[in-house]
Amino acid sequence: MSSSRRRPAGPSRARGISLHMLAGTLALFVLIPLLFGLIGGFKDNAQLSSNPFGLPAPWHPENYTEVLASASFWRQVGNSVLIALSTTVLVVALSAMAAFAFARFAFRGREVLFTIFTAGLMFPFAVAILPLFVLMRTFGLLDNPLGVILVQAAFGLPMTIIILRGFFAGIPREVEEAAVIDGCTPFGVFWRVLLPMARPALATVSVLAIVASWNNFFLPLAVFNNPDWWTIPLGVQQFQGQYSTDIARTLAYVVLAMVPALAFYAVAERHLISGLTAGATKG
Repeated sequence: MSSSRRRPAGPSRARGISLHMLAGTLALFVLIPLLFGLIGGFKDNAQLSSNPFGLPAPWHPENYTEVLASASFWRQVGNSVLIALSTTVLVVALSAMAAFAFARFAFRGREVLFTIFTAGLMFPFAVAILPLFVLMRTFGLLDNPLGVILVQAAFGLPMTIIILRGFFAGIPREVEEAAVIDGCTPFGVFWRVLLPMARPALATVSVLAIVASWNNFFLPLAVFNNPDWWTIPLGVQQFQGQYSTDIARTLAYVVLAMVPALAFYAVAERHLISGLTAGATKG
């Protein structure tokens, strides 16, 4: 009886193998360009032409060391870190409060207002670049990091609110009621009870905000004319134009520009996955 009720292992095993093969194929699509850029940065142009996929012979570490010795590279890294962290703090703080209100309070027009925030996901940044440029010029935000930080935070609000609202809505009401009985105000419930419980979701949206800011090219290009405020993506474009014939050095610069974001994502990967899983389960 028990053996007849067992589900056949063949289809599930085949499906598992297929999923692993698909994941491996996708991983190769990501890793091969990274490895090509990493190894290509240790070559010279002649080696890239004659042996693009082989190991360097000889190795040329000066492509990397010269970039690391450049003051402009570290200034661009510092600008990117400043803008990314400031954007993340602003968007997470505002989104957490808005998501708390949408999830825990019933008020007239709540769903309409939430739908308006959700509609922001369908509003591409490229459509708004002209009015944004005029607005930032009016308020003196050109060549000012606030011009990038405020706009990035505004465009990051919809997705962040959606993720955090699902998490807050899944927290049992009994937790909130117990905090109120103990004398907590609504803000006290948010700050002392719900916000610590939402750490996985907060980590998730923080990772998404930092990576999106780090990779943003179009907005800094529109805001910054002063090279002293250029971020890493603008630095990559400028370096590629300056060394357009030196492909090996350009590859080294691109690889080094990716390292901070990849390192941060590697450290925060567990929090990102757990936060998404928790939000999906609770929402």
